[in-house]
Order: sequence, then C-alpha cells, then structure tokens
Amino acid sequence: MRPVDAAWLAAYRVLFGVALGVSMQRFLAYGWVDELLVSPRYRFHYWGFEWVEPLSRGHMHALFWGLSALGLAMAAGLAYRVTAPLFALGLTYIQLIDVSTYLNHYYLAALLAWLFAASPAGRAYSVDAWLGQRLRRRANGPARPQVALAWLALFRTQIAVVYVFASIAKAQPDWLVHGQPLGIWLGASTDLPALGRLFTLPGVPLAMSWAGFLYDATIVLWLSMKRTRPWAFLVVLTFHTLTRALFDIGMFPVIMTASALVFFPPSWPRDMVSWVRARARLAPPAPPVAVSTPGESPARVTTVQRLALGLGLAYCVFQVAMPLRTFLYGGNVLWHEQGMRFSWRVMVRAKGGSTTFLVKSKATGKVWHVSPRRYLTPYQENEMSGQPDLILQLAHSIGEDFALREGPVEVRVEALSSLNARRGAALVDPAVDLLTVRDGLAPARWIAPSPPGPPPPIRPVL
Repeated sequence: MRPVDAAWLAAYRVLFGVALGVSMQRFLAYGWVDELLVSPRYRFHYWGFEWVEPLSRGHMHALFWGLSALGLAMAAGLAYRVTAPLFALGLTYIQLIDVSTYLNHYYLAALLAWLFAASPAGRAYSVDAWLGQRLRRRANGPARPQVALAWLALFRTQIAVVYVFASIAKAQPDWLVHGQPLGIWLGASTDLPALGRLFTLPGVPLAMSWAGFLYDATIVLWLSMKRTRPWAFLVVLTFHTLTRALFDIGMFPVIMTASALVFFPPSWPRDMVSWVRARARLAPPAPPVAVSTPGESPARVTTVQRLALGLGLAYCVFQVAMPLRTFLYGGNVLWHEQGMRFSWRVMVRAKGGSTTFLVKSKATGKVWHVSPRRYLTPYQENEMSGQPDLILQLAHSIGEDFALREGPVEVRVEALSSLNARRGAALVDPAVDLLTVRDGLAPARWIAPSPPGPPPPIRPVL
C-alpha cells in the first residue's frame, strides 16, 4: 500500500482514453458498426451470454458516439467515477454481441477499461481534480496526488502477461522453424515502400518471426531495468510502428506503446515536463516528489485495502490461469482452438477453408446441402471456417431451423481448413451428427486431428 506519485496513472488514463475514443470513431467512419454488429442476421454467442442482443442500427450508432465521448471524458478526467465504468460497460457489451468479432486487442482494451474504472486514475491531471481543488480552496496549494503502489504492480502484471503469453504462443515450429504465418502475410505487403522488396529475400520472414518472438519474450525485462529502459522503449516504438504499417490492427499499437510507459518510474510525466521546461528555460525543474517522510510510521492497512489487495491478487491469478488452460487440451491449439481465446495467441495462425452443412431428415432420409451464407455474412463465414466451436454452434441453429419445417434431422459438416498454408484437411469429423454434441470444456473428440507435417515453403514475391 506504499503510496507513489499518481502522475503515471493519470498520463496512462489520458493516452488510453484518447486512443479508445478515436477507435470508436474509426468503427463509425469505416462502416464496421454496420458490417460487424448491425447487418448480421445470425450471431455467435459466448457461453452464458446468449441473452446479449444488438441494438437497432440507430441506437448502435448512438452507442458508439457515446463511447467515443466517454473515452474522451475519461481522458479529461471528467466525472471520472461515472464515465469510466460506463465506458467499460459499453465496450464489454459490444464485444459480447458476436464471438466472431473476438480479437485479442479488443479483449485487452476491455480489461484495461475495467482496471481504469476501478482505479483512482482520475486523481491527477483531471477536470475532477481541478474542480475539487477549486472547491476546497486550499491555502497552501494542491498536494501532489498519490496512488497505492499496488495499482502500478497490477497494471504492470497485466501488460507483462500479454507479452509473456504472446511469446509462449510463438514458441512452436510453424513460427520459429518455418516462419509461418508471417511469410504469408508479408507476401501481401511487398508493395510497401522501401521495405516491400526486403520481404522477398530468402530468410527474411523467418528472421522477422524470430525477432517478434524475442521481442515478446524479453521486452518486459528490458523495460523493467533502468539502464535498458530508454532503449527498450525505442524498440517498442519501432516494433509497433512497423506492425501498424504491415497489419490492419487498429489502435492496438497505440495502446501497447502507451502501456509500455507503466514500466517507467511513477513520476515520469512530471520528470518529462520538468526536463522540457528546463530546456526551454520556462522555469526551474520541479523537485522530486516525496512519497513518504523518513521516520514516519507506515499507515495502518484497513480492511477495505486488504480486500482490494485480495481482489487484485485474484485478478492476477486468473489472468495467468486463463492462457495456461490451453495446455490441458494437448494437441495443436492452432488447429482445434480449444483454449485459444483469452490466451494472447496474437496473430500466430492463418486459416482459410470452406464449410458445407449436410442436413438429413430422420423420417425420409432426404439430405439438404446448406451453405453457411444462408445465415452468415462473408466476415462471419470466414471466421467460422477455422473455429470448430462456431461450426458446432451454427450446426445446432441450422438443425433447429430445419426441425421446425422438416421434423427431426441430423446435421453433419464437410469443413475443409488450411492451417498456415498447409493443404486443406477436415477440421471436423464428417461422420459425427453435430446435434448429438454439446460444446463444453472437455476435449472435443469430434474435432479431427490436425494435419501432419510442416507447412510448405512459401516465399513472398513482388
């Protein structure tokens, strides 16, 4: 519970709020609200959240405008105890509408939003703090706000978990031996000025794969050490600038760059302002922030603080346990995808395929070949084709649909999928009536084994 300068948390809040406020505007400007959330007639649900339904088109657009405003209000620290929870709630809602829209960086943004909502991030550099000082009219001027060191530890743990498990996800032969799927994606970026031609050189995709693995595996260590921290942050800037140029991953590079700043000393914003002011000869540098008085006895830890520490510890344990559940299933998680979500397996597989459902009447034996496009948008179909649990979910919906008109039916599927450019293989056992299967936490025996052998060599060309 030792107090530290609150400047780091306030600066992080400003950067996060602005980034997410802009992100909501991107959804509106690029038509993603309609494409992903309004237009689909069918939606894949998360367990326990089948009741979550989308709003009407007008209300959904209003929600995104509202979230953009809430993000900027968070950044400004305006009515923080109201705007921050509302933003986190709205962000979580739009992610629960359809599983097919799941992305790791949306998940991270939601987690950070809830952490910010619970934290005292509005205590400094905020409209609330400014108004509070005006109302109190302190004769001796405002004291420098502080927050418990535990908040710094919690945010650092969250960001470290993302990087560490992202590196673990890359520690597999496709990434480290064959340079895939990065080689596939670089092949789509050979027209990039200056760098595009470089991607066509032999060994470059593999070298970049190793660079990405080493970056994820070690960047937290370099950021945590004083001597290497400035250079590590330059690497962070370079890495995320390059990923932003190569991949359409929205505001993720901005969020991760801002998140790297939590590894700097808590007073880094004040130190930076003092340094700039000193160089500009605007005022003498501010003295360091004193977070404790020598000889002063530590404050007594209250019951509420003990409870908060317990909740924070439970949160950290959960964040570590969730990605580890993947290893309980065995096999190739990139193929069966059990334990794939919420595990920080960021951009480690490229899948494509085709899916056709075969509906058979139990009474007449008649068979219907059903295309997913009768139910899904092209985006949903593409996402479903590589994720067995989504195939199962749609199979049950198709079965219920046909049962209403044709009586009892069986539903099987012909699902061919290609993993990291391998030849297409059956993703689901075509002999299994999927209506007899219930999705759950147990290993899914109805998913076909992953195709053997390495991916074929692919070299990007101009």
